[in-house]
Amino acid sequence: MLGISRSSLYYKKAKISDSDLELMKLIDQQYTKYPFYGTRRMTEWLRKEKGRHINRKHIQRLMRLMGLEGLAPKPNTSKPKKTHKKYPYLLKGLKIDRSNQVWATDITYIPMNRGFVYLVAIIDWYSRYVLSWRISNTMDTSFCIDALNDALHRHGKPEIFNTDQGSQFTSEDFTDVLEKNGIKISMDGKGRWVDNVFVERLWRSLKWEEVYPKCYETVFEAKAGISNWMKFYNNERLHQALDYKTPKEIYSTNAQPLATTTGSITDLNTLIHLTREQDQVMVG
Repeated sequence: MLGISRSSLYYKKAKISDSDLELMKLIDQQYTKYPFYGTRRMTEWLRKEKGRHINRKHIQRLMRLMGLEGLAPKPNTSKPKKTHKKYPYLLKGLKIDRSNQVWATDITYIPMNRGFVYLVAIIDWYSRYVLSWRISNTMDTSFCIDALNDALHRHGKPEIFNTDQGSQFTSEDFTDVLEKNGIKISMDGKGRWVDNVFVERLWRSLKWEEVYPKCYETVFEAKAGISNWMKFYNNERLHQALDYKTPKEIYSTNAQPLATTTGSITDLNTLIHLTREQDQVMVG
């Protein structure tokens, strides 16, 4: 009557070994640096650089659990579920020059000392301001919808909402919230990292500045640490691409468009070049 399956009601999450958790931390760090690493490259890197004698199928299973996939195009790439509608990418060639014009979201894996969680965040594309975020121990749709409803409640609504083609974001439950609010839906091209580049930059900054150095012991610690960092990111962290202003300054004042040399998105090639330069500085 409630539409709940017996198997999901009695489901218990399988325990992951300490050795696999350690492997997942290494995979996450390398993937955060080089998101084009698929299972083949990742397996070889672990063998050569870390001395781990593992097979590719093992790495495939762990990366699938983490929600990671190499960004290189592949034949017959995976698709959203048949019951889920796919939407076109609307940002190509679009001049984004104001707050609340485009919002974007994504999910990332957060390692802890024992275990892991998933984090979803919603950002304003123009200002890089983090509008809302949630943590969950499963990659289901509900925590993504919670973050979306929170952002809509506190910040109004955007003209366009951009996501990847993950099942959480292509689900009817998620897209119905957007459609009922009259928001246009945009979805990344498969394997196109640049289509959601600012969320990827957020993950990289969060992990190298907060998650990896802290190595959280509990979910409570993870929430507290990420919460403090998000406040720092929004209110204090100066961005070169924002002319050394904070995301809050740009978002709250709805500033005029910045010049292309300081991060305006009028020229996609300029955006890609600037982002790669910043990545090289961080990785180096």
